[in-house]
Amino acid sequence: MFGYILRRGLGAVLILLVVSAVTFLLFYALPADPARLSCGKTCTPQTLAQIRHTMGLDRPLTDQYWQFLRGVFAGRHFATVWCAAPCLGYSFVNQQPVTATLADRFPATLSLAAGASVLILTVGVGFGIVAALRRGRALDKQLTGVALVGASMQVYFLGIVARYLLVDQFDLLPQPGYTAITSDPGKWFGGMLLPWVTLAVVSAATYVRFTRSAMIEAESQEYVRTARAQGLPPRVVHLRYAWRGAMTLVLTQFGLDLGVFLGSAVVTETTFNIHGIAQLAVSSVTDLDLPMITGTVLVAATFIVVCNTAVDFCYALIDPRVRL
Repeated sequence: MFGYILRRGLGAVLILLVVSAVTFLLFYALPADPARLSCGKTCTPQTLAQIRHTMGLDRPLTDQYWQFLRGVFAGRHFATVWCAAPCLGYSFVNQQPVTATLADRFPATLSLAAGASVLILTVGVGFGIVAALRRGRALDKQLTGVALVGASMQVYFLGIVARYLLVDQFDLLPQPGYTAITSDPGKWFGGMLLPWVTLAVVSAATYVRFTRSAMIEAESQEYVRTARAQGLPPRVVHLRYAWRGAMTLVLTQFGLDLGVFLGSAVVTETTFNIHGIAQLAVSSVTDLDLPMITGTVLVAATFIVVCNTAVDFCYALIDPRVRL
């Protein structure tokens, strides 16, 4: 088990190094000059040269990448500004380190992803198991029908309609938005409730279908039939054997979705005006803030790689055959 975790961990680190190199080259080896983009309209040659020196753009590209990597692990200086590790660059648009801006936006994105994930797994996996155990019956058809309708929805459409009806028209829910949980837990929960529900309605439908099909397939496996033939109670057979074997497919989808929720939930954050990391990436593109774009891309990639690596670890715990 330890060897498997070590191999997957080293593989994740290697992937992140490759992603960082590709991202760095894409944004700093292009014909566009990041220093000129950061200099503004009233840019003088002296100011441009100073910005290029501060950003380290007057050095060879390999040295720039090495300084970038060293900043991630040990921090680095930008003129008179010290950027503590992990330093992903300095934004001359916001006049602060990229890491500080990302840390300020991360709690909103984490709140959105965590709350939505709990609802998605609870509703999606729960309804999928019930549909599989009631295969071919009226309840199975009703649940799969509702899941099909939910899967056909889009966050921006359902979010706008739900916000108009539940918030603006009938005042059943508070205005969506993010408030720090440490300052007002009640307002935090109320502001995130509608985004959670909207995202869960759209995404849980996929988990209903995945869980149902995976459970039906697992029920036909030999080890499940053997457990049933030994006279074990149905609850033990379903939850200890069939459900455990069906979770690999669900975990795969959840690992991908969680990474997307944390790193690139642009539509959701824009629809509900949540100032998270994904919305920060959009505004950085608009402002041509290349250090901030690089930082958000790397953070999003890190989320996806870490979530998928965690899924691989869960595979090893659920199914011992994966360790081989």
